[in-house]
Amino acid sequence: MSKVYPNAQAALAGLLRDNMTIAAGGFGLCGIPENLIAALRDSGVKGLTIVGNNAGVDGFGMGVLLTTRQVKKVMASYVGENKEFERQVLAGELELELIPQGTLAERLRAGGAGIPGFYTRTAFGTKLAEGKETKVFDGKEYVLEPGIKAEVSLVKAWKGDKSGNLVFRKTARNFNPMIATCGKVCVAEVEQLVEVGELAPDDIHTPGIYVDRIIQGAAYEKRIEFRTVQGAAASKKETPIRELMAKRAAQELRDGYYVNLGIGIPTLVANFIPKGMNVTLQSENGLLGIGPFPADSEVDPDLINAGKQTISTIPGSAFFSSSDSFAMIRGGHIDLSILGALEVADNGDIANWMVPGKMVKGPGGAMDLVAGVKRVVAVMEHCAKDGSPKILKQCSLPVTGRAVVSLIITDLCVFEVKPGGGLVLIELHPGVTLDELKAKTGAPFAVK
Repeated sequence: MSKVYPNAQAALAGLLRDNMTIAAGGFGLCGIPENLIAALRDSGVKGLTIVGNNAGVDGFGMGVLLTTRQVKKVMASYVGENKEFERQVLAGELELELIPQGTLAERLRAGGAGIPGFYTRTAFGTKLAEGKETKVFDGKEYVLEPGIKAEVSLVKAWKGDKSGNLVFRKTARNFNPMIATCGKVCVAEVEQLVEVGELAPDDIHTPGIYVDRIIQGAAYEKRIEFRTVQGAAASKKETPIRELMAKRAAQELRDGYYVNLGIGIPTLVANFIPKGMNVTLQSENGLLGIGPFPADSEVDPDLINAGKQTISTIPGSAFFSSSDSFAMIRGGHIDLSILGALEVADNGDIANWMVPGKMVKGPGGAMDLVAGVKRVVAVMEHCAKDGSPKILKQCSLPVTGRAVVSLIITDLCVFEVKPGGGLVLIELHPGVTLDELKAKTGAPFAVK
């Protein structure tokens, strides 16, 4: 029986109904099944539960299903970059289950592998772990997470053959391999559909046993969410004080480190890696070994790390799935994570994923990072827009991780977080007085 269908509409025929669960691959707009999403929208089915890393952006990707009000619930790790998504959530029009990015990848992998659940350190002690079973292993508490299964899974690959074997391209692999396995029926679209035997067996990323239907996509827009290039003109993201903070954060790098950089100011740290220092940057969407594009370079859509920076590869780089990416993170193989923050407490608690009733961005990979990497540095403005302190005795916002931050770098100073709690001022930035710092800090601190 042939797995090949002439187009997306034909491939979905007989599979869709109202109130079903559909999982779709992609990371931001990278590696998304564009043709299948359009056919899903045109089918008119409603009450959907959609599962994926995020829901695209306004008017593109899975976001088109939100505009047409076909979605009842979203299970995702990140809401950011989709204003309509966030609006519907805050208005109570859409049910949202936020899942840490690495946990989401592993839940999908587990669902496809027949594993009903697993324990993870990620999200322990946070709002996202409330009501879940916990257990202690080696003196640390872990959270029980269930596997995820979908009725239909939609994935996108670079190449595929008529037996359903798939090959992904660069970071467009991301969530696609896990989602291909978790559906009762998997429908794949590919840029190039070839005859059986044309793909080398050793090159296959997803074997055809997981794929039930396959099409060659008619067209691909491959939109880019953001483009940040080396040497770009100064903007809000490249002000002198932000560069000062990024330069200071770069001093925490060491030769041989594997490092993950968060969204915002941490992204700029890549521009200040000391010459001659061997630092390997890791990206959650499946790339180890990252370099910034020069200003005059062309953008490769299959290399974009959604919401972060335009990236290129360096000699020795490697591509892998999001599941493998978070195995590196949760497994303690990343030496340093530099993250932005909304708040940090003097015991090292960090909050950076939501403001209840006002902003819901989602944890993304942050909860996995703070739970798994060897050292966490927070880089942030010292005060909120209203002048209130963001360094506190206790976080007022939902936390991302408990007692995980070792160093805080702000636009005013640098604090060290002592083991067991307590802040020590180790640096004041030029022009900042001790009295000013005390007035703008919501927790006591010692001075080194």
